[in-house]
Amino acid sequence: MKDWTQHYATRASRMAASEIRELLKLLDQPDIISFAGGIPDPDLFPKAELAKAFADVLTDPVRSAAALQYSVSEGYAPLRGWLAGYMGDLGVPCAPENILITNGSQQALDFIGKLFISPDDTVLVSWPTYLGALQAFNSYEPRFDALPGPDNNRTVESYRTEGGPGPKFGYAMPEFQNPTGASLTLSERERLLDTAEALDIPLVEDSAYETLRYDGERVPSLLSLAAARAGGIDTCKVIYMGTFSKSIVPALRVGWVCAARPVIDKLVLIKQASDLHVSTLNQIVMHEVAASILKDHTAHIRAVYRARRDATLKALTDYMPAGVSWTPPEGGMFIWLTLPEVVDGAALLERCIKEARVAFVPGAAFFADRSGRNTIRLSFSLNDEAKATEGVKRLAAMIRKVVAGE
Repeated sequence: MKDWTQHYATRASRMAASEIRELLKLLDQPDIISFAGGIPDPDLFPKAELAKAFADVLTDPVRSAAALQYSVSEGYAPLRGWLAGYMGDLGVPCAPENILITNGSQQALDFIGKLFISPDDTVLVSWPTYLGALQAFNSYEPRFDALPGPDNNRTVESYRTEGGPGPKFGYAMPEFQNPTGASLTLSERERLLDTAEALDIPLVEDSAYETLRYDGERVPSLLSLAAARAGGIDTCKVIYMGTFSKSIVPALRVGWVCAARPVIDKLVLIKQASDLHVSTLNQIVMHEVAASILKDHTAHIRAVYRARRDATLKALTDYMPAGVSWTPPEGGMFIWLTLPEVVDGAALLERCIKEARVAFVPGAAFFADRSGRNTIRLSFSLNDEAKATEGVKRLAAMIRKVVAGE
């Protein structure tokens, strides 16, 4: 087999397989209780509504001709208009020109990396942060540093190097973060905006789980706060990413970016060069389904996921040994566990799969420096209450064995 390494660009050395995508293969093994994949329950997908929307479009000669044809890179105009209204309801007055439709929010991360990152630029991320963001940005050869937040005391001065450039931008997931499940309070969001303004850097706001709040009151988004400070979306430096993958269905791959028009204009050029546009058929169907069922549908899935979260949290309280702590998320799909220092998450996973038939994601995958080896992420979205309880019980028993040196 020919060695291709010498032919690759230097950035190829930073590309690695997603540990989470590999773990998703375990879902095909029915005897494994998996807390690994942070994915929605397919039983909750609005299949009937999607089938009707596809049929309505494809059986209409005029609409089907448009749906199956090439289209504009910005996205399907009615969907962009609907999303402008949706963002307005979230406290962000904007126009369709402030919206770009992307092939899922993961593509938005790649485009943002391509637009902003030059080799050796510093990108600020949470510690830990979303693995998909690290992978998307890594291709553009940045350095990573810790985003200021509740877990560190970083000052503005600590980011400024003698005669060197400051950070390029900050990436944050203020709502039910993947992987920790934690959310930023209003005061923490305001402080983050203060720091970004002092550093004169944009903030990228990943709001993938915004619709999945189970407890507490909604907190204004970074974009809504920044736009209010700056006098409008076109004069503020927050780039918002949204997706229908968690609220409707992931397979249609419809996400969006909401930002100042100069940023959208540049991202459109990247979109043109990348894949021309998101599937027009998928955009039309997503617009019809979201516009008709989003509110009621998300209320239903919130009720289901809330019960699963509560069962998982109760099982953790009932079965976990001393020395294990976890986050109690107000929404989203994730619970973050910190284990005793003697427990390595990756080694624990190996034993859990072989001996307990339980899967999760080792926490080190979410740290840019691969630290946090005694942490793990549990996703509660796929397991009903009984399965969640049994899975946590098995996991707790294995942790006890490891701590005891068995």
